Amino acid sequence: MIRVLLADDQALLREGLRMILEAADDMDVVGEADDGAAAVALAVETAPDVILMDVRMPGVDGLEATVRLRALLPDGPRILILTTFDLDEYVYASLRAGASGFLLKDALTADLLSGIRAVARGDAIVAPPVTRRLIERHIGAAGDPLPRTGDDLRVLTAREREVLELVARGLSNAEIAARLFLAEGTVKGHVGRVFTKLGLRDRVQAVILAYECGLVRAG
Repeated sequence: MIRVLLADDQALLREGLRMILEAADDMDVVGEADDGAAAVALAVETAPDVILMDVRMPGVDGLEATVRLRALLPDGPRILILTTFDLDEYVYASLRAGASGFLLKDALTADLLSGIRAVARGDAIVAPPVTRRLIERHIGAAGDPLPRTGDDLRVLTAREREVLELVARGLSNAEIAARLFLAEGTVKGHVGRVFTKLGLRDRVQAVILAYECGLVRAG
């Protein structure tokens, strides 16, 4: 069973999510929180596999809660950000803080369930066009220095840099394999080494780092 914690200040939305998740035979809702502080406390208490985290909540918001959870439980629950708008200004910061992706609150039930299952098994929810729009909006804005440089990539081989660039452009392992004429297993190995060398958790963080380092340019 996938243990899920719901964090949203709207009781009606939490009730709807609970009904959807508990109708699935592989999910169990282990708790509900109406703000970020309660979400952090419940996560420590209930050890969920996945947290559905609203961005905008009173008191401690979803961004701060994500930061606190990653500090308290670095190998703990995967966090899926819930947002009303795909360009919410907090979503990029949440992804950078360690969330595994985001879902829109009007997502189809099938997409919600598949997204939860994906992050529970260690994948990330990367919707390339939307993720790129978020990054392009928030990275390199006037007066906003990039936190990383191309020097961070010197630990990578030429092939690993090439693979990272294609990951950042939203290609799957299968698509990268076809592009580079490699076996999919070989690509998976390259991706794993890139993550290890750069200290990345998943593909979301890989996309963000690639933009920050200038490997992929906005626009």
